[in-house]
Amino acid sequence: MSSAELSADTLAPAPSHTSRDGKGILITEPAMKQLARLCADQGGDQVLRVGVRSGGCSGMSYTMDFVSSSETLSDDECYDYVAPDGAEFRVICDPKSLLYIYGMQLDFSTALIGGGFNFTNPNATQTCGCGSSFAV
Repeated sequence: MSSAELSADTLAPAPSHTSRDGKGILITEPAMKQLARLCADQGGDQVLRVGVRSGGCSGMSYTMDFVSSSETLSDDECYDYVAPDGAEFRVICDPKSLLYIYGMQLDFSTALIGGGFNFTNPNATQTCGCGSSFAV
């Protein structure tokens, strides 16, 4: 393997997963594993609500909370994901938030500094250093 091939392999982005219908938020494999683990810990009746709200360093911030599936609203977009180990979970998002985060990639890092869930949003024109807020 040449050094060019080696560096291309090491710089390649982590593979992302979409929901079963090919839409929704892109989720990297580390984030899929972590979300599947968290969903299992929450119990079978929980779904992950992802969205945005006003506030944060750059004007808008991301939100992620587990809620009861009974809290799903009629106009929420629902995305079903299957983790590499076969665990299934559902992500829901309100239509207004989806306008700001459509195509976003969710990653997870175990690093001591900057670890946790990380958002890469193609719609953001500015992001803050903490990675949890953005502007459009």
